[in-house]
Amino acid sequence: MQVSETRIAAPSPADAKAYLLRLYVAGQTPKSVLALANLKQICEEHLRERYEIEVIDLLESPQLAQGDQILAVPTLVRRLPEPIKKIIGDLSNTERVLVGLDLQERRAAS
Repeated sequence: MQVSETRIAAPSPADAKAYLLRLYVAGQTPKSVLALANLKQICEEHLRERYEIEVIDLLESPQLAQGDQILAVPTLVRRLPEPIKKIIGDLSNTERVLVGLDLQERRAAS
């Protein structure tokens, strides 16, 4: 992630349910690399071609953290569809990420 912004997979403009996701990282730390790998896997399995990922490296562009009020990294921000949602961490808890992206209902605790 040498560039401050990397775009991966472009949704079809005709797809009204396209997801615009921003992943804020701080360099290539193990958690940042894991978060991106987990996000790509989740998107391929659950969104297929209906998503776009922007990776923003705050070591290179720290001013970009202010717009989405980023306090910790890695942080995933779902920009579209609205409302904006944030998930902090390496995104290894797939169920939590799916619930956070509104792709799955939260399961009731037993």
